[in-house]
Amino acid sequence: MIRVLVVDDDFRVADLHASIVRKLPSFEVVAIAHTAAQAVASAQLHRPDLVLLDEYLPDRCGTDVLGDLDGDVLMLSAANDGGTVRRALSGGIVHYLKKPFTPAQLVERLVAYARFAEHLSPQRRLDQAGIDRALAMLRATDATRSRSGEEENLTARRIRDAVVGADEPLTATDVASAIGVSRATAQRHLARLARGGAVRLSLRYGTAGRPEHLYGPL
Repeated sequence: MIRVLVVDDDFRVADLHASIVRKLPSFEVVAIAHTAAQAVASAQLHRPDLVLLDEYLPDRCGTDVLGDLDGDVLMLSAANDGGTVRRALSGGIVHYLKKPFTPAQLVERLVAYARFAEHLSPQRRLDQAGIDRALAMLRATDATRSRSGEEENLTARRIRDAVVGADEPLTATDVASAIGVSRATAQRHLARLARGGAVRLSLRYGTAGRPEHLYGPL
């Protein structure tokens, strides 16, 4: 289980981020903090594996307390100046996600982190190729993907947007018709999005036969 500390001065935003984390398998929220002082105290008390850290906190900047936080840090901030990003990277963050972002983008980073953490288990011995794979897992959402990967992600985003924008849950056939792909392609992406927590899967039972899979927003 990946233990997560959520830090954001906005109570509503912090609760939203915590709710996204809680929906993912193998993740749990151990605490929520709204100031830098609370973040440091919570980190010392709970020893989280991962901290979701805002930069703009009322008492100190998030980057000022990086060295006082136990665990890895995923920066979630509206700060987009090079100096802040550089300080965050120098402080050892594992990723930087600029606000505003969608729940699906946060889910992407969390799932990538889970793969990264599993690959770098303390008992595992790594050669250079293994280290390279670990870094690739962590940066799997970067703009350095191949063209085929970009096209795959574009299709996934179109499918996710179709589901999120619909007035009611959709079947794979509905999604395929809406965006012009095959049902098999729609089903493959929908299953992956549901596993990653980007869309919600529910079942509709008819009078006979297998239940129908329905996909809707979180």
